Amino acid sequence: MTENDAAHLIGRVQELVSARYILQDRAPSIVSHLSAGEAELTGLDPETTATVLTRRLHRASNDRHLRIRYRPDGAAPNFAGAEHEARHAAEAPRKAGGLRRVELLADGIGLLQIAPSLSPVHLAEPYVRAAFTLLSSATALVLDLREGRGGTPETVALICGHLLGNVPVHLQDVEELSGPPRQFWTTPAATRINGPIRVLTSHATFSGCEELAYNLQALGRATTVGETTGGGAHPVEAFRLTDVLELHLPVARSVNAITGTNWEQLGVQPDLPCPADQARETALRDLRSTVPSPSGDTPHPEQGTG
Repeated sequence: MTENDAAHLIGRVQELVSARYILQDRAPSIVSHLSAGEAELTGLDPETTATVLTRRLHRASNDRHLRIRYRPDGAAPNFAGAEHEARHAAEAPRKAGGLRRVELLADGIGLLQIAPSLSPVHLAEPYVRAAFTLLSSATALVLDLREGRGGTPETVALICGHLLGNVPVHLQDVEELSGPPRQFWTTPAATRINGPIRVLTSHATFSGCEELAYNLQALGRATTVGETTGGGAHPVEAFRLTDVLELHLPVARSVNAITGTNWEQLGVQPDLPCPADQARETALRDLRSTVPSPSGDTPHPEQGTG
């Protein structure tokens, strides 16, 4: 990258941050931190450029959603573009829409692991429907978000529709710098889990998966078990910077319908704190102290359906 190219790239990032970053009071500081950075980028390849610029953005903002992404197969102008749709469509079957593991233990407790991220709702829906059909007889649920890195509000609302009863529930509003807020409500699903829920979290749990944990905790529907999450609450848009570089910029604010705020930079706080690698057994032990097994016996902690 030449010095002129670097100057143009930095200028474009500064322009977008100034105009679209949701935390407008912090935008001038971020813009200032990027100034006079051309020399640091001169001579770098695009992938290294993305890493260096992201590091500078994080130092200035402490916002893990704000970053530069290297896209060797082509940068997209926005998340609604054909480039991202093609990526998501190719990924969804490989990761089952983000539903990595579904299991029903012999004592009636269901396990659902979400990782690495939830697919957009139109791609995730068949996998979500199948998972909750398999779990329809569960007397309780352990929802494992420890490796969950994200997902859209629409997909989160879809999952909540299987967990929050038979009437629509207002989850959150998403507010942008201009225009009316977008409301997100559940649509009650035919297959629902009505028993107690334990949500497993880690320091790596982020973004849309944090929203899922936060929603269920705020509504008093679940007990969170594990570690404080990563603290990324603000919805993001993609902007093409070059043929292979995208800026991912928080352009909206999540406002929970119960708390009136969100988990940005604070994370979701666990109700039962413990190391992430102990969260599953802690949750199962807690559930088994309150939910009897179908046989009335206390099962072995690892007893399952195979």
